[in-house]
Amino acid sequence: MPIVAVITDSTASLPEELYKQHTIGKVPYYVHIGERTLRDTVDIQADGLAAYMLGLDKNDELPSTANPGPGDYAEAFKAAAERARDIISFHMTSVGSGAYHAAQLGREMVLENLDRVRIHVIDTRNVSMCHGWISLEAARAAEAGASAEEILAMVRRMIPVTRMLQTADTLRYLYMGGRIGRAQSLLGSLLNIKPIVSMDDGVITTAGVARSRQASFRRIVDLLERAVGAGGRVRVALTHAAAREDAEILRDMVRQVVTSTEELICDLSPALTVHSGPGTVGLCYIPESAIHSED
Repeated sequence: MPIVAVITDSTASLPEELYKQHTIGKVPYYVHIGERTLRDTVDIQADGLAAYMLGLDKNDELPSTANPGPGDYAEAFKAAAERARDIISFHMTSVGSGAYHAAQLGREMVLENLDRVRIHVIDTRNVSMCHGWISLEAARAAEAGASAEEILAMVRRMIPVTRMLQTADTLRYLYMGGRIGRAQSLLGSLLNIKPIVSMDDGVITTAGVARSRQASFRRIVDLLERAVGAGGRVRVALTHAAAREDAEILRDMVRQVVTSTEELICDLSPALTVHSGPGTVGLCYIPESAIHSED
């Protein structure tokens, strides 16, 4: 049994089988549609939410989201404490969500009665499958017998170089959801461009623009190649919101410029789809060298 348990949440956007295969505790976000409150990836799935959003009129109210509360994390920590003495909990950027702070409060609630357990709450400064890759590699390291200190050292290497590159047909959903960050400079051209966004130390940023869907994919691949070098060894997750065929097109383009040591195609969680919108496609990558230290 691993001596370290890994907890993350639904916005990591890991395929469901990987949560189960690697015993990663998943804490769902919440999606609010009218008066209904739904648990992200439990009561509502990505395709269902995308279909709902595409059916909205321009004056209809968009769904909204809420991060898990301290009690949600406390329950997850208590369950994990039954199988491990160290717990590492990974969260999307604290700039865009209150989950990191909620987990810290949940940690204090649990440690009042479980002083033998150590709980490490980590702000990944990332989102989507960048957050997911960090959680997954931590769980794999725990299965291999790594200590909490060894896992945290690996995570510190991964966080600065794990990168998201994502495009959508419009910034409308990011803007309406208040998540647009420093990408506000693109707003004047909403109808004429395909925006490419990334994340810089936890804040959504502009990574470029393109005039067509295909051009935006080429730009994403160029940015990837520039970052890791031609043939660079990377783990790649193609993410999408009800746009799997486009994700597969982007995957094939990625294969032409880098060496994918592992490749996943992942649905964006409904909680992320609320803000990025249906049709979003992107990639999240991590250089292999960040996982396996050369020291």
